[in-house]
Amino acid sequence: MESNAGPFDRLTSELSLLQPMVPTYLHVLFSALFSIYIGTHASLSIPSTAEKPNKPGDQTLTGDEDDEEEDGEEDESRQQMEGLSPVDAIMFPLLAGCTLAGLYFLIKWLEDPALLNKLLNWYFSVFGVLSVARLLTDSMAVVTSYVFPATYTSGGEAWKINRRRRQAESNSRSTAKRNTPLPGVLSKLKLSPNTIDTLWTLRELPARQLHVRTYVHKLAEARFRIGPQGFSGLILAIVAVLYFNLVDKPWWLTNLLGLSFSYSALQLMSPTTFWTGTMILSTLFVYDIYFVFFTPLMVTVAKKLDIPIKLLFPRPPGPGDDPSKQSLAMLGLGDIVLPGIMIGLALRFDLYLFYLRKQARRDSSEGELRENHDQSSELVRAKWRPATGGWGERFWAWGGVSGIDADMHGGNFPKTYFYASIFGYVLGMVTTLGIMQVYSHAQPALLYLVPGVLSTLWGTAFLKGDTTLMWEYNESEESHPEDKKSKDLKGVESIFSPSRQEGIAKRLEEKVKEGIEVVNAAKSQGQDDQISAKIGKPAANTRKDLVLFSISFPDPPRHDKTSPQEASPIKTRGATRPSLEDELRMASQDDLGSQNASLDSVHRRRSATDEQAEPTGKRQRRE
Repeated sequence: MESNAGPFDRLTSELSLLQPMVPTYLHVLFSALFSIYIGTHASLSIPSTAEKPNKPGDQTLTGDEDDEEEDGEEDESRQQMEGLSPVDAIMFPLLAGCTLAGLYFLIKWLEDPALLNKLLNWYFSVFGVLSVARLLTDSMAVVTSYVFPATYTSGGEAWKINRRRRQAESNSRSTAKRNTPLPGVLSKLKLSPNTIDTLWTLRELPARQLHVRTYVHKLAEARFRIGPQGFSGLILAIVAVLYFNLVDKPWWLTNLLGLSFSYSALQLMSPTTFWTGTMILSTLFVYDIYFVFFTPLMVTVAKKLDIPIKLLFPRPPGPGDDPSKQSLAMLGLGDIVLPGIMIGLALRFDLYLFYLRKQARRDSSEGELRENHDQSSELVRAKWRPATGGWGERFWAWGGVSGIDADMHGGNFPKTYFYASIFGYVLGMVTTLGIMQVYSHAQPALLYLVPGVLSTLWGTAFLKGDTTLMWEYNESEESHPEDKKSKDLKGVESIFSPSRQEGIAKRLEEKVKEGIEVVNAAKSQGQDDQISAKIGKPAANTRKDLVLFSISFPDPPRHDKTSPQEASPIKTRGATRPSLEDELRMASQDDLGSQNASLDSVHRRRSATDEQAEPTGKRQRRE
């Protein structure tokens, strides 16, 4: 009886100890999954198997489409991920180990790491402001899409918002209109005209963005757009970072900074291929095991440094904890970001397969679309629809309504490999927490996360017969499958390689030269005054100390009350914002025209004065 009761009693004891920790463990798991989910979905961009958008100037836009196109351009411009190479699989563990050892010995030498914490916190503040601002701005955009979606369904009909005419139009009945921007059942609310006008103004506010362009001679060039949401996010980010560094470091604010770092990192880094990602995770797998189990470095640095490189979670105090201090569990950002870049690659691979399986071949002789593999026929790709955003549209566009295209929102696609890798991550995290609870010792999470993620990814590919596709998938170049012969067989270079840094320097130098040529061309045409006005410096400044700074305010919203049949094309894509050279040329022409008009006016006044001063008899004889 005693031998049978022993294991049962031990299991009961472990469950009783586990019960108060369950909320903490659920908090850890939810926070990690939430960070990975939002970061990987924000990293989606156009795959090589989709039809690329038209180049600027190829399409005439009317109505509300210009805003959608501008949003698409902004999304595409943001997706500039830093590709990782097989060399990085070796460099990452080496650099991480050297950094970890340096911090450990520095902590031991200082004895009190307060000064080191301050220096590192201010160092991370620069990245923290940008990361938190980006996260808050995107969060406000998601909330706005739920309140003011572009499309929604109501009363068995599909409705689309027309911003210029300030009305919602039915896709099935051309005469059906609604004058409120609110979606679904909210559109049936009885509101006053002033309230409706205010709602339309609020809906248009996020689209009114400042276009800021800066250029410092031989140093840097930057162009970006910022709207009310971006400006609000930037202000809140600065306040949060200053509070973290100067006032207090509560666990929730540490998590906000850590979540923002993870969100940005998952959009900036990609292993480019699955075999490269497998190598990186495998080497870091060994790194994590060694520094947790065989050295005190990892645990000491994580506990001594109070910097936002981890997530903190309140937990019940343990037997040896100080009751006056709040007990916290922690999860390193590396346990989120490193598996997360592989999960993000799996999600983009799902998007790649989605458009690959929608491709067809057009027979040049018959002009019909067929799913064949005849290389002589023309390949037709499916039209690309932005896969990021659209959360509110998907929420309000309840299915089964005519007029709503099933593929209207690019985020709706099968995510087989994404969910498989998420399942492996959850399995690894649960195993980590369980073993940590049983043995009461810190565990290297990558010891369980790496096998979980890699085994589910490659196992799913083996079962579905996509192993070859997964092995050959490459994000290093945005080229079509027909262009594979022209690809560089070396693939992407390491982010630490000198050639990569030289390439960045060359691109910066080319942009600087281009800006100098524009200004020199304008000066050669006698437009020094206009350049000085835009630069904000005297015209006598030399070109060696040239700084350009311009802010273009958004145009006021235009409200078109005409019918769609009477409406003419409003705007041509590509002509939305003239270049600096065009602005200088137009300013010069305007000034030249005004000068000619002024000269003509002077001549007319002088002629009139001479006629009045001329004697009457002389004027009569001349006539």
